[in-house]
Amino acid sequence: MFTHVEQAKYIDGYKVWLAFNDGVEGEIDLSSELDGEIFEPLKDVSYFKSFTLEGHTLSWSNGADFAPEFLRECCVHRKSIHRSKAHG
Repeated sequence: MFTHVEQAKYIDGYKVWLAFNDGVEGEIDLSSELDGEIFEPLKDVSYFKSFTLEGHTLSWSNGADFAPEFLRECCVHRKSIHRSKAHG
């Protein structure tokens, strides 16, 4: 099965809530992922929150996007860290 972002909602700052076609959902903070020339405009929060869903992932009008597999892994990783802190 190919990973697709099915829903995305802006939260605040560089945080986005995502839902994927396999049932995984969660919040991610992309603030540390905005390296490189293509991502430079996204450092402006007003531009960052102008994303759309295109090609099964988050996309911006300047051509920037993130692989849906990367976004899903960030959601899964964040959930497992949160769970281990809750039980530790």
